[in-house]
Amino acid sequence: MNEILTQEKSIYLQISEMIENDILRDIILEEERVPSTNELAKLYTINPATAAKGVNILVENGTLYKKRGIGMFVSSGAKEAIRKRRKNEFYDNYVRTLIEEAKGLGISKEELLTMIKEA
Repeated sequence: MNEILTQEKSIYLQISEMIENDILRDIILEEERVPSTNELAKLYTINPATAAKGVNILVENGTLYKKRGIGMFVSSGAKEAIRKRRKNEFYDNYVRTLIEEAKGLGISKEELLTMIKEA
């Protein structure tokens, strides 16, 4: 968790994404404790409530769960769930748009695949 916060999106969303990134990179493993909201707040010099909002997103979607009195932990299966959701988002946000633009320009599937292979 040594990424830098930017102005591009809300801090709490960046906190959530950074934790997910660490899970995908096996920096934080399933069933392992994640940094507390106070630890995150201190690390990034942000308000603990902002850090909590980012963590709560992950609790709500099942990526993290709370062990009372101990902290937040990565759920079993979280890594694969994150990967699957991000693949779907990638398709919806980039691939689908690319295909629609290619169709509008009259680029065939073959031409598009050739362009991708040469990139």
